[in-house]
Amino acid sequence: MKSVFNSPYLFWLLLALPSIPMTMSLVSGGEAEPLLHPTGEFAARFMIIAMIISPLRLMFPKNRFWLWMMRRRRYLGVAAFCYAFAHTVLYIIDMGTLANLLGEATLLGIWTGWLAMFIFIPLAVTSNDWSVKQLGRNWKRLQQGVYIAAIATLLHWIFVHNNVGPALVHFVPLTALELYRIWRVSRHQPTVEVSRKDFPIN
Repeated sequence: MKSVFNSPYLFWLLLALPSIPMTMSLVSGGEAEPLLHPTGEFAARFMIIAMIISPLRLMFPKNRFWLWMMRRRRYLGVAAFCYAFAHTVLYIIDMGTLANLLGEATLLGIWTGWLAMFIFIPLAVTSNDWSVKQLGRNWKRLQQGVYIAAIATLLHWIFVHNNVGPALVHFVPLTALELYRIWRVSRHQPTVEVSRKDFPIN
């Protein structure tokens, strides 16, 4: 039972569950536009979950659940990319033509979404043990680009929907936890030692 619970395949299945009704909707002839919001939300949610694991691990160093999550954070980061990629593809389909895409590409709510997507690509591509080994210390520097992606995602969310509330509900906890981590580091308090592969997106 324990081996099943720790199976990466089960974890991937859980991460893929939200995509099942979306895929069924498309296969049955549904339009792309209704799926733009949920794919974007899940991309943001998985990114946020991946980012809050480290400060929560600092906050609760003896908690086994956050250690368990730390070791699976890479999966969450890649899942965030997959939903963001689906969100982008659906957006392109919904726009229909290159002229329509270019026509709103300079809008703040749009180009911030593209920026987040382009940042996600190298983060996802290098979220593997081989890249960690090859890049060394530069790997973690590259992965820190997720902070820029998070800011871009927040702006994209706010300005596309013209609604600050839902975006803040997701990003305020992330901001608070990241400020806590900065405070811990500034005080030079002991941190939890984990291996490099426990830092898929930091």
